[in-house]
Amino acid sequence: MLFGLTALILAPIFGQLMKLAISRKREFLADATAVEFTRNPNGLISALEKLEADPNELKTANNSTAHMYIINPFKANLKGKKRSNIWSTHPSTEARIEALRNLK
Repeated sequence: MLFGLTALILAPIFGQLMKLAISRKREFLADATAVEFTRNPNGLISALEKLEADPNELKTANNSTAHMYIINPFKANLKGKKRSNIWSTHPSTEARIEALRNLK
């Protein structure tokens, strides 16, 4: 009974963590596939750097649609803050660029 109650409480938390981890891995896989398709990792690195440098925050983004964007649409809220990666739907742009540089 105690095990069932504990599992009932912890299962949604672990399920959410797994969903977020899979989403982040899919971003890395999409980047690797784009490099394989175009044979130009420097182009993708440059594009990610340009997207990261854009200071504008999207007004139409919300938590329900955040996973549909190329980079985190709430980046203006994160200025100067180090955000935990465990709850994010996107890997950091720096991590994506580093992974692309390691593919070369």
